Amino acid sequence: MLSLVPVSKTRHMPFKVLATETISHKALDADIHSAIPTEKVDGTCCYVTTYKGRPCLWARLDRKPNKLAEKRFKNFLHSKQSSEEFFWNVEEDFKPVPECWIPAKEIEQLNGNPMPDENGHIPGWVPVEKNNKQYCWHSSVVNYEFGLALVLKHHADDPGLLEISAVPLSDLLEQTLELIGTNINGNPYGLGSKKHPLHLLIPHGAFQIRNLPTLKHSDLLSWFESCREGKIEGIVWHCSDGCLIKVHRHHLGLCWPIPDTYMNSKPVIINMNPYKYDYAFDTKCLFNHFSKIDNQKFGRLKDIILDV
Repeated sequence: MLSLVPVSKTRHMPFKVLATETISHKALDADIHSAIPTEKVDGTCCYVTTYKGRPCLWARLDRKPNKLAEKRFKNFLHSKQSSEEFFWNVEEDFKPVPECWIPAKEIEQLNGNPMPDENGHIPGWVPVEKNNKQYCWHSSVVNYEFGLALVLKHHADDPGLLEISAVPLSDLLEQTLELIGTNINGNPYGLGSKKHPLHLLIPHGAFQIRNLPTLKHSDLLSWFESCREGKIEGIVWHCSDGCLIKVHRHHLGLCWPIPDTYMNSKPVIINMNPYKYDYAFDTKCLFNHFSKIDNQKFGRLKDIILDV
């Protein structure tokens, strides 16, 4: 499905990822033809697991090499075209991270140390603590007092309807999610405003693609360009062995972001269940603002304006 093609003077890496006419061995070995295709959402990755004995939202923080190690790594890539043979000294080559940092589960370990991926980074997580200014947009979508998260997903009874709801963090344990909104990645979905920012969590794999064409380059290209459902950032195939295969619009030479996204083509309803839980939210928090418009329906996500 994907091949790495060397290009010069790329910002971070001397490679550009392009989709080719053939399906990669990795994708075939993972049985991509039987995999579940889902929308790739444009945000920042998060993770829910316990911290200090309670469910907590964690923000993505990759451990990156220091300047000397990065220079050595880049020189190696320019000469070898592949990162597999590069030797890392994990204890000396990487910048320090907070003590609470944990490596991502899928990372390979060597002698008890998490090893860098093909980009020279060690993906990992740091907990989003209450009122953390560095992760204030992450913090805005969780309420640790009541153990809740603001989640966007399909309505259980109507796949054509989106729903914003307060979900117990305990129901999201060991899941990864995407944080989207006003101050994330240029806000491709048009949520909120600078004066009244709006952010939401979307569980990975939540938006399954129903009418995907065959895995031919030309068919995928046509689907992205011509179909309403194709107005998305990309596709993530969830394979039965846990493998994830991804294709981005950029891999096919297509632009992103785009003016009219598929996510903004569906109506959305607010379902906060304020009477079910009887929560006394802080008046300035997103949970309180959404509670005020509970059960209201909007034509699309970007139409939601919070009266704050």
